[in-house]
Amino acid sequence: MKSSIRLTKAWYGVLVILMALGGWAIIERIRGGLAVTNLTSTTPWGAWVAFYIFFVGLSAGSFLLSTMIFVFKMEQYEKIGRDALLVAILSMVLAMCFILIDLGRMERFWHALRYWNFTSILAWEVRFYVVYIGLLMAELYFSMRQDLIRAAQGSGWQAALARFLTFGSTDLTVASKQRDHRLLKILGSIGIPVAIFGVHGGTGTLFAVAKARPFWNSGLFPVIFVVSALVSGTALLLAIYVIRSKVMGREVDKEMVKSLAGLLTLFLFIDLGLEFYEFFVGAYGLKHTELATIETIFRSPFSWSFWWVQLFLGVVVPLFIFFHPRLKESVNAIALAAILVVIGILGVRFNIVVPALIVPVLPGLPWGYYYPTLVEWLSSLGIVAFGLFLYTVAIKALPIDTVEELREGK
Repeated sequence: MKSSIRLTKAWYGVLVILMALGGWAIIERIRGGLAVTNLTSTTPWGAWVAFYIFFVGLSAGSFLLSTMIFVFKMEQYEKIGRDALLVAILSMVLAMCFILIDLGRMERFWHALRYWNFTSILAWEVRFYVVYIGLLMAELYFSMRQDLIRAAQGSGWQAALARFLTFGSTDLTVASKQRDHRLLKILGSIGIPVAIFGVHGGTGTLFAVAKARPFWNSGLFPVIFVVSALVSGTALLLAIYVIRSKVMGREVDKEMVKSLAGLLTLFLFIDLGLEFYEFFVGAYGLKHTELATIETIFRSPFSWSFWWVQLFLGVVVPLFIFFHPRLKESVNAIALAAILVVIGILGVRFNIVVPALIVPVLPGLPWGYYYPTLVEWLSSLGIVAFGLFLYTVAIKALPIDTVEELREGK
């Protein structure tokens, strides 16, 4: 018990320190503008945009995994259903934080909603985000409502919060459970096309329509974004489930973990196939700019991110674990593989954003160069720590762990 309390205090202590450092960096960003970064007119996007699309992908992937439970009734994954929705919400919060500090004029962020250009992908994307976050919050609420009503009957601050969230309702009838289940299915069904075509597919479209950057200007990009979202979302939820179960002293559902690892393997192979075609089609076109971008990814000073982070850590090591006769039976090894996949996908995001901006759009223009500054790294760590802090508080305050199987509604 004492060791658990010490561990909790140490965890909060680390998060507070990281958030403080991140807060200082964000203040420096506000005071100094983009001059405190290594962003230039040649490479106007960097780490913050990479983290933005990374967290949008985590959100979409986590949500799509939740639909397997609440829409397609894959009950073997029910233990992570609410976690998936919570992670999807918090990932979008972090994504919005990252894109906010990347804006040259942060105080004008609301202009994207106030002024609507119907031909702008970004204008549509922002509205999809609003609808998507609303759907996620509603889904999480109805997935927890029965347990919130039960919690409201107790005492303490958690019970008070539960009474507030349920408006004092005491309805625990079979009809109430059936209604919650139907609403979950309806909301999840609406959210599927929103997540695929509007959220992460739409984020991929932001890149795909950039005709001046041939590496991005491909119909494959929105599809690649959706598949990689499934990879990162599945990997993150798998890792979170195992880590939380171990920390809280709970028995790990080994069969569910192995099944999730199988799904992750499938998504990873599909993602690899699409990535192959991304490079193959780009190289086959023999366009100078696209060939130069591919060479930047493969052979430049930035290539370590592709070979070591994206491929070795994010693909080779996890697949080795998933297919090794002994390691694939180890829950700890599978969790490690999942963590490495998430890191690998972060490498993918950097390799999408940075190399295409290094290559000049016209012959004779200067080549770009970009590595994040200390302010960029610390602000990024602070935002990630903020997300972890929100997650830690949420799982304490809300019945995320309790799985209510709504069987009467099936």
